[in-house]
Amino acid sequence: MIPIRTIVQQETFDYSDTMIKPLPLYIGLRYIRAKRHNRFISFISLASTLGIAIGVAVLLTVLSVMNGFDEQIRNHYFAMTPQVTVSTEQEISSDQPLLSSIFKQQDLINVKAPFVNGEGMLIKGNVLRAVNVMGITPDQEVKISQLAKLMNTGDLKSLTSDSFNVIITQNLANQLNLDTGEPVNIFTSQATTTPLGLFPRYRQFNISGIYANNNSSLMPETVYISMSDADKLFAAGRKNNGWHLKLKNIYQASEVTQKLKSKLPAGYSVTDWTVQSGAFFQALAMEKTMMFIILLLIIAIAAFNLISMLIMVVNEKQADIAILRTLGATPKTIRNIFIIQGSFLGIMGTWAGLILGIVLTLNVTAVVNFLQQTFHVQFIPTSIYWSNYLPAKILFHDVIMVCMIAMGLSILASLYPALVAFRIQPAEALRYE
Repeated sequence: MIPIRTIVQQETFDYSDTMIKPLPLYIGLRYIRAKRHNRFISFISLASTLGIAIGVAVLLTVLSVMNGFDEQIRNHYFAMTPQVTVSTEQEISSDQPLLSSIFKQQDLINVKAPFVNGEGMLIKGNVLRAVNVMGITPDQEVKISQLAKLMNTGDLKSLTSDSFNVIITQNLANQLNLDTGEPVNIFTSQATTTPLGLFPRYRQFNISGIYANNNSSLMPETVYISMSDADKLFAAGRKNNGWHLKLKNIYQASEVTQKLKSKLPAGYSVTDWTVQSGAFFQALAMEKTMMFIILLLIIAIAAFNLISMLIMVVNEKQADIAILRTLGATPKTIRNIFIIQGSFLGIMGTWAGLILGIVLTLNVTAVVNFLQQTFHVQFIPTSIYWSNYLPAKILFHDVIMVCMIAMGLSILASLYPALVAFRIQPAEALRYE
């Protein structure tokens, strides 16, 4: 007589020889493809996958558009704004050798350009405007700013010594109805003592150029004259002069500022763009972070739908789970089946959203331009955003971060239904079958 133990050993079903390995992957993929008796589960499964895809696509598109605007703002802002400014009200001619030596010691400094600066009033007839008068050397200025590229009319080289030419902004030209070749008076806040009393210092200049400067909301209107003319316009010893520095890396401005402060002689001040407009760019970064968090909720909602779908699948497959357990499948195997199922749906949604997001981002400019032309509506005012189109820039680390978070939420959403399946006992599941 054959022992019962031997018969059981001979009749035990070895699924590992007949199934594709690994078993959880095989069954999990079969569950995704299999037709279900409850069509509502299939609908929730599709909705969850589409929700993840839409969330990833929208998040990538919005982040790319914000990256594009950020790049536009930085390019326009730093086209004219010095990254680091070293200034003093005293004469700097005697300190030239010392200052040149200090600047050379800073490897982070790329180039420098001298300037003379003061406040003034530009007057045309009965209309006057407060301006920032900047005396520059054209051949040095082109190394640190893009003023020459922003010229609408005229030439930056017209600012020669004793020419008394001035270059103004397009905004001033429009407000005062000015054009190149016209004379204009520039008054300073300083006064000249005469036998008849105190009179403001002023000089007549000829407009030799007009440049585009749409970021007047961030910086005051600046007019440019030659350095020699600025020395004559402003009284000796009562002018602000120094150097504008351009760095190899704009984000090292604070570091360079601290080093220069510790080495420059008394009477010199150092400031940088982080002090002047750092809060503005921090606000831009905060806006991008908040948009990321808000739009991430779309993916989170889709992940919650994934949880409900998988729980319904677990309830529907209780008999299958019990049979697998009786055939030798471990609770760990059952758990991994549903983790794989939820993860695979999340991965499909993430990849679909990635492709859709990249396609939408690459064509968002054309779409917005088409809508503006069709409905004759200006969605993006040039005076505010420095461009009349919707810029977009895809950053690799944004793509990786969004995809990793989407897949991570999908895996997390699969854990609870998988633990529910993990705890199912075969006897309880088969009691009413």
